[in-house]
Amino acid sequence: MAREVAVFLDNNGRTGALGEPGRVCVYRRRQKTWTVARETEFTLTGEGGLKGLRRQLGGLLAFLGECRIFVARSLSGVPYYELEKAGFNIWEQDGEPLAYLEEVWAGEERERTATSAPPPASVPLGPSEKAPGHYYISLKEIQARNAGITSKHVLQPFLRQGRFAVLEVVCDHLPPWLELDLASGAFSWTSEKVGERETRIIIKAGREVRDDGQAFAGQGGVCC
Repeated sequence: MAREVAVFLDNNGRTGALGEPGRVCVYRRRQKTWTVARETEFTLTGEGGLKGLRRQLGGLLAFLGECRIFVARSLSGVPYYELEKAGFNIWEQDGEPLAYLEEVWAGEERERTATSAPPPASVPLGPSEKAPGHYYISLKEIQARNAGITSKHVLQPFLRQGRFAVLEVVCDHLPPWLELDLASGAFSWTSEKVGERETRIIIKAGREVRDDGQAFAGQGGVCC
């Protein structure tokens, strides 16, 4: 992985929200020192609709090259989806880049270590089954016990398998990557704030589960 972090900057040199006028700077790390490797003016104009937006983002991806870390003050919708699809880890930060780049890099290092190292057998890192087809997971508890573990690392493989009827997720907030996955329409879902820093998300796969734990599509459906 390239030792680079791309940052979207506003016209004042601080981290900007993608969609504002600004530029993208790619910072390169060497011996804990960050310098600008390359930069380009970049503003999403919205001209040409969705096709034009994706064309602009395609040009941005070509400029970023092997860099796979992108920082902005805020980022959502199609730009978030396109960057995530291209394999980027996305961070939301505010302020001047040199004040937080080392923190971002340390977070990336923790995630790479957590991904490559098998977790301790005594620490479950996936949803637990409360009843046939009904699962529960507290991302808050898992991340409190496992520094560097991300919600995406824990939850996305389980969602892609789709072997559940209902999944209850407790977290600080709805992760942007999860909101995009849910928006695809593969699941029905609801979320509610149950505390100052706690959100409960209920995800339904649209399948019923028999007492023997086998899922089926409902009346008239095909057993799966």
